[in-house]
Amino acid sequence: MTSISFIFLSLLLLRLITVTVESQPYTKNLTKNGVTLSPSGPYSYMASPTGEFAFGFLPLAADSSLFLLAIWFNKTSSTQPIIWFAKNSSDAAGPVLSPAGSKLRLTDTGELILASPTSQTIWNPGTRGATHVALVDHGDLLIYDDTELPLWQSFDFHTDTIVPGQSLGKVKFLQSKLTDSDFSPGRFKLEANKNGYLAFFLVVEPPDPTNEFYWSSNNKTGRHLVFNLSGLLYYELENNSSPFYISDYPFERYHQHATLDPDGVFRVYIYDKYLSDKGSWSVVRELPENACGTQVDVGSGMCGFNAYCIQSSNLEPPRLSCMCPQEYTFIDANRPYLGCRPNFALQNCSVDESTDFKFVEMKNTDWFGAGDYMHFVTSDESGCRTSCLIDCFCLVVIYRASNCWKKKLPLSNGRQGTYVGGKALVKVRISSGTSITNSSVGSFTNKNQSNLVIAGAIMLGISLLILISISIASLYLRRRKRDLESEQVDLSPMGMNMKNFSYKDLHDATKGFTEEVGRGSFGIVYKGILKLANHSVVIAVKKLDRLLKDGDREFANEVQSIGQIHHKNLVRLFGFCREGPHRILVYEYMSNGSLTNFISEATKLGWNRRAQIAIGVAQGLYYLHEGCCSQIIHCDIKPQNILLDDNLVPRISDFGLAKLIGVDQTRATTYNIRGTIGYFAPEWFKNTGITPKMDVYSFGVMLFEIVCCRSNIMQVDEEEIVLRYWAYDCFREGRINLLIQGDKEAEADIEGVERFLKVAIWCIQENPVIRPTMHKVTQMLEGAATIAPPPDPSIYISK
Repeated sequence: MTSISFIFLSLLLLRLITVTVESQPYTKNLTKNGVTLSPSGPYSYMASPTGEFAFGFLPLAADSSLFLLAIWFNKTSSTQPIIWFAKNSSDAAGPVLSPAGSKLRLTDTGELILASPTSQTIWNPGTRGATHVALVDHGDLLIYDDTELPLWQSFDFHTDTIVPGQSLGKVKFLQSKLTDSDFSPGRFKLEANKNGYLAFFLVVEPPDPTNEFYWSSNNKTGRHLVFNLSGLLYYELENNSSPFYISDYPFERYHQHATLDPDGVFRVYIYDKYLSDKGSWSVVRELPENACGTQVDVGSGMCGFNAYCIQSSNLEPPRLSCMCPQEYTFIDANRPYLGCRPNFALQNCSVDESTDFKFVEMKNTDWFGAGDYMHFVTSDESGCRTSCLIDCFCLVVIYRASNCWKKKLPLSNGRQGTYVGGKALVKVRISSGTSITNSSVGSFTNKNQSNLVIAGAIMLGISLLILISISIASLYLRRRKRDLESEQVDLSPMGMNMKNFSYKDLHDATKGFTEEVGRGSFGIVYKGILKLANHSVVIAVKKLDRLLKDGDREFANEVQSIGQIHHKNLVRLFGFCREGPHRILVYEYMSNGSLTNFISEATKLGWNRRAQIAIGVAQGLYYLHEGCCSQIIHCDIKPQNILLDDNLVPRISDFGLAKLIGVDQTRATTYNIRGTIGYFAPEWFKNTGITPKMDVYSFGVMLFEIVCCRSNIMQVDEEEIVLRYWAYDCFREGRINLLIQGDKEAEADIEGVERFLKVAIWCIQENPVIRPTMHKVTQMLEGAATIAPPPDPSIYISK
């Protein structure tokens, strides 16, 4: 097992502590001199009235002789996440840990005291005169006096998690744990800062009041992060502005919690209550969206100095991991956030050691920020390499699009992913020997030095020839093996990799392509069940009717490229078939079908859910346009191509078909137009080039449908009316209420509805130049950017 795999597996196993308590729960309130909770007693925990939550002692994973005093979900089968744990004296202190013989009781003076086996006080929340302690069904632990007023409640003392019914004000913060199994204060904080922004900070020692955040809500200034008992999580903004919505899942249907995880990502988790013991926790929102892509101007960034951040697509939920470049190791393997150090002696500036170093190539890797000291443009990569080799200060060079950046240690804001592009060339010593010092140089004559350089060059040349030969042979064998048989890969939910399926595999999986679940511009989609060794996987199989003109190799290359693109709002491509005349794509199956099923007047979702779906689609398109290493223009955005997963999270489908089918990227004609009438941008018909603004237009049309829950073409009094034109007229005349009649949730958020309508109108402008980018669209929908009054979309304003 590789070190990366080991780290990922460890994170997965440690993600949540599984509660295993042998004693029976105490189901009543704690009273004066009543029942005592103890790790080794008959009652180690008490349950809320319906058993939803539990409060008591949990064995510590790192040391089973110690116990954590905590509150956790009590009715979720696979894992039971901890939502609160007792801390020592202050919010920034470590967890309260108790030995086996400890006891928690309410004394006759009304104090809740946790005492050690030797009767020493371990924890005391500081209340007196309490009559009883209760755990309520939304997870709050309350200490009451005789007037039934709470003297203390756990919801006021935040750890790393909030749940429905809880809020986070300006004077409070969430702080991550150090690791999933270590409850010590971690490296990350989430709080409303002094400017009113919801912001994520790196915790530094000593504390720095000017410490910069690595993500914030930008111009959204507010008061509270609220998780209400309806299941809506949002940041309440000032001046009665529409809130910054984060997630919205009905409380009566889902267990849910939002946690600042040890990797610095704030994740919203849900668990379907109706699935009982068959359910599992799923991530439905992450802030920041791409944490590895964040950066700070001062400091190391998400990972330590010289390390780089990666986000695995093979784990569910996805997690960030900090890695060291080749020939570098962690300063402390138990604390990887401290960064990495080189395993070799650095280049000596007093002598020419350029032949003693080589480069380790790392694609799609960069360190942004501190470390850059030179930037120049070169026509080829070799110039970039040479410049760094002869420069004793240069440790890393970045080459991207003919640009060369030279960097010195320490490196910060390291990241790796397809969104980065280019490559990092890390300079390392060829041998593990120490650097030649000035004194050792003095023992050599110039002739000896020349002979040594010549011998080294010869050895380097031979080594390169051997490596090239091995690489060529390896490449040939891999290609030969791939041509002879399909790749054998793990298709478990924890590791969906690309696979070259045989036609028989897919014929059997779909029972002869009999269960049709969709039909689009380029083929029919069938539902299938792929039977593996220990389980089965439900898949969606799309048979393509049209192919790239340039043939088989291009098809395979494009499929492999698209298969590397991962985003929570894109449908995952598992594999393909290119056998004989068959060209088939295999996707993950979306159980809730398309968005079309949920935006009609009869079957519409609630307004808050529809708004989150619209934002999710916008984020997916923004990623396709600007986040991929190679830009992808969808060319057919419509509700039928927006699929919804089990948790109603939107996933854009068919996002790579524009590349696979070979749409002309310079001229658009009626022959090669891809798209659907009603969603076409006007420039489709003007023989202009295909641009991302065409997707923006189609998104705007669909956004009207999401807001109004009506089809793009409506039937009114036996006449067909175009929704977007009618909606603009209503907006212009101040009659927005006509667009959402009967939608009480939308009527209660009329400012939010108006904001979405403004965005939609900007998106469908006749002139593509004045349409916003999808990045800007996302910001406007989320309330992070102001929206100017939109002009009449039918008026062509040249710029």
